[in-house]
Amino acid sequence: MMKRRDFLRAGCGLPLATSRLWGNDATSSPDRGAPVGGTSRKLTITDVKMVRPRPERPLPTYQPAQGAWSSSDVEVANPMSIYPKYKARRSLFMAEDFGPTAVQITTDKGVTGLGYGGPGTAYVVERHLKKLLLGENPFDIERLWDVMWRSTIYYGRKGLVVHAISGVDNALWDLVGKALQQPVYQLLGGATKDRIPGYCTGNDLEHHIEFGFKKLKLAIPYGPADGRVGMRKNIELVRRARDLLGPEGEIMLDCWMAFTERYTLEFVEQLEPYRVYWMEECLPPDNYAGMGRLNSAIRSTQMATGEHEYTRYGFRLLLDHGAADIWQPDMNWCGGLTELRRIAALAATADIPVILHGGWRGGAAHFILAATNSPWCEMFMPPPGGPSEVYERYEEELGITRGPEGIYMRPLNSPGLGPVPSFSRAWR
Repeated sequence: MMKRRDFLRAGCGLPLATSRLWGNDATSSPDRGAPVGGTSRKLTITDVKMVRPRPERPLPTYQPAQGAWSSSDVEVANPMSIYPKYKARRSLFMAEDFGPTAVQITTDKGVTGLGYGGPGTAYVVERHLKKLLLGENPFDIERLWDVMWRSTIYYGRKGLVVHAISGVDNALWDLVGKALQQPVYQLLGGATKDRIPGYCTGNDLEHHIEFGFKKLKLAIPYGPADGRVGMRKNIELVRRARDLLGPEGEIMLDCWMAFTERYTLEFVEQLEPYRVYWMEECLPPDNYAGMGRLNSAIRSTQMATGEHEYTRYGFRLLLDHGAADIWQPDMNWCGGLTELRRIAALAATADIPVILHGGWRGGAAHFILAATNSPWCEMFMPPPGGPSEVYERYEEELGITRGPEGIYMRPLNSPGLGPVPSFSRAWR
């Protein structure tokens, strides 16, 4: 296995080569040369397009171990669980492909930026935002964010429009980092921690613990539609996780907008022996008052939410209602890195931790490394059953180390937001 320092040296030896994209859907020409430096203020955006990034070093595909949670169509509690037709798995009701979610911005000096948004990004970027960006200076990140926001208020404010703004904004940060030959966390003021403690989401518990995780977030399978039987199965999952982790590990629960207030209160009461660290998204995201009531009533665990919240204005409503102890914005969905910084500043005024949804994706770990009130990184693992190369590369590309809190990660020192990861699609 390649040592991490050798990997970093190899990744940084040729400027920007590790962020190169291959294939017909993305540029095949890497950014080259020294930092733009004094000419950076003269960069001009010449193209904005949607791409489907592919890593430089593809991993072998493999069939995950039979029964692997993280790759199979398993039941997860969700808002549609009340309808038997859609209950068995999310794919039965979720939208089909909305198109690519990665935005590539090109400049007249050949420096490019790549940023990720959420579902629906392609339509809004191609039909609207592109015309607002052509001819602009990519260093004007604050002004460009404001232009995109103001120009879409009449039909946006949340959802796919903010997903699109996020993708563009993240691409601008990536581009500026590459132009200056600096990782984005340095542009944000530098690292506030040597490495970031990670927690793993998913129910392949033995696989995650064997790898070294001591913090696990479980996807709760059942909700109110499953009655007492479902609740007992949920409790059994939590009990098993506690038995496997031991008394010191941390357990979090992802409820994915599936519960009611009454169900949450009954569930929490039965969870008390297992010391759950937080319960996430118990109610639909617009039920600020209900989340506030739960947060006020529950003392045995913390309330977390924000994965499906948008911009500082949405998080201000969480604050006003006292709706959560922990905020979980997604950098690819909430408005991009520019807006994420504003959300984190608002959270800091109330001493609220910001623990990103999807913290390992799309360069979001740069924010975590630079933010004083962002203590952990959410992570996913490739499913069990793969060749050793898959897990070795997973460690390399996420800068994984081990210590008292289990698994730690750190973004690589590549310019911008870093290279396209290879492990995310290795098993698909």
